[in-house]
Amino acid sequence: MDIAPIQRKVLYVADLKFGGTATYRLEAMRRLGQEVIPFNPAMYQSQSPLLAKLRYYYPVGPMVSAANETLLKAVHEHKPDVVWFDKPLVFTPRTMREIKAAGARTVCYNQDNPFGPRNDGCWMQFYRAYKLFDLHCLVRTADTPRYLEWNLPFIKIQFSYDPAVHFPPPSGWSDSDRTRALSFIGTPYDQRAQFLRTLAESYKLPLVISGDRWEKAYPPEVLAKYVVSGSLKEAEYRRGIWQSKINLAFVTRSNEDDVAHKAFEITACGAFLLALRTPGHRAAFEEDREAVFFSTVEECAEKARYYLDHAVEREAIAQRGRERAVASGYDNDTQLKRVLLKLDGVDTPPTI
Repeated sequence: MDIAPIQRKVLYVADLKFGGTATYRLEAMRRLGQEVIPFNPAMYQSQSPLLAKLRYYYPVGPMVSAANETLLKAVHEHKPDVVWFDKPLVFTPRTMREIKAAGARTVCYNQDNPFGPRNDGCWMQFYRAYKLFDLHCLVRTADTPRYLEWNLPFIKIQFSYDPAVHFPPPSGWSDSDRTRALSFIGTPYDQRAQFLRTLAESYKLPLVISGDRWEKAYPPEVLAKYVVSGSLKEAEYRRGIWQSKINLAFVTRSNEDDVAHKAFEITACGAFLLALRTPGHRAAFEEDREAVFFSTVEECAEKARYYLDHAVEREAIAQRGRERAVASGYDNDTQLKRVLLKLDGVDTPPTI
């Protein structure tokens, strides 16, 4: 896309914690020439664990009033052209209407799924406000018919990697630097815990796991065998991908995902991707040339064993996967540029 988006003042509303992808998107906006003002609603909410948990399930009244009122003050002070909401859980219809009355357009970006079967329990306020946004960014195919039926404005984009964070290892990196053999970096959603344990125990594959919540999925003796660390962020996450001979990726079925976010991060890091075979993954990468896919635990085990023993083939596929991720625009800058151009009235073709 050679067209540059109009330069705007963007009030970026998100939980801007260390290692969070919202921070990456904020920086991508700046790279795209936007004047970005960060607004973190967590700064205006009680951090008491008890109140935070209560607010998660009941984001109403005094629990969220400070964040709403402070946001409106920021809108009137900065006079943004756009207020961009990244997973808006606490903002009320009154706030949305006042933002519009102030002359700003509103964009909603959700990586999680408010309408899927996972029932996260945090969407009460969102359900009251979502029809008031000027544009929704949809990252899953399952959402498209819903928003068409509701006649709500949307653009279909995709999960994306960040070029400033997800990039290949330094020159000279080789298999001797890859200390993780069959590697999974993530959480035990859906049936992943049993799937991975089967790979390790029934198929005797050298499994390494990093991530949070595994203590809820495995007993202590299993946890000690396979889980080597908690969540990896920023440079640690990138290095964990680099250090893995095979990077596994699933999709969160309970979130109605058709691709794994980490599939784009892994390939952008120049690493080998072994992912669940889905229509989304097959559309994004050419099978057995740019990435390798599986449908069953047996097929996953067979392919993992093969590629652990064939480093040259593995590295060639990883290199082609990286080239595809870059050439096809699976990065934040490309995806957010499409959103900004949509606000300009310019429709661009999807990258998958």
